[in-house]
Order: sequence, then structure tokens, then C-alpha cells
Amino acid sequence: MIATTDQDCIIDGHYAVDTVTPEDVDFVFVLRRNPDELKKVMETRGYSRKKLQENLEAEILDICLWEAVSSCGRDKVCEIDATGKAVEDLVREVVQTLQGKIACKVGVVDWLGQLEAEKRLSEFLSIS
Repeated sequence: MIATTDQDCIIDGHYAVDTVTPEDVDFVFVLRRNPDELKKVMETRGYSRKKLQENLEAEILDICLWEAVSSCGRDKVCEIDATGKAVEDLVREVVQTLQGKIACKVGVVDWLGQLEAEKRLSEFLSIS
């Protein structure tokens, strides 16, 4: 059981912040991906239009980031832009953050603002 271990644990998934109390959390890493890239990846993998729409909306509206901050506090959440990065690069960035070599921060990306500025927001919010 996680609550009784004296070792560090990594919990992966959208609902990870709901599995332990915020007091037991040291860091929450929220990986973000540019909606253009996310759409291409999901289409290539054959996701349904509904699932594609849900994921794009969640990414654009910062849903996972907001939930992590709401649950654990801004000081424990580390937002990372995963766009165009290999898994190895992301792991390196997480490790460097844990080592204190990279600052843990929120506010790294603003897909909503970017898409609004590019006048492309409706392109992503009206897929169905």
C-alpha cells in the first residue's frame, strides 16, 4: 500500500492526484502537448472523433493542469511542454527538476491564448 511505504512512488495517469492525499505528494508533473501535434497523434492511433474532441478540449482548457493545482497546490505542480520531445528528453527534464537543476513551474504553455491569437480556436473546438 502506498500510504505505508517508506519508499518514493510514482503514480501515473490522469487521476493520479486523486489516489493519495496532497500531503503525501512531493511533485505532480503535468505533460502538455501542442494541440496540432496531439490531434495528429490521436488521429494516427485511430481514436474516435468524440475522444479526440474531449482530449483536445481538455488540453486547450488546461483541465489536467487545473485539477493538479486544485488538488495539490501550485508549488507542487510542474508543467512540462512535451511537444516534439522524445520520451528520453522528458525523463531527463523530470529528473533534472527532481534534482533542483530545473525550476518546477506552472504557466509554461497557453494553448487557448495561442489559438485565439492565431484565430484557430474554433478549428479545435468544433471537430465533431
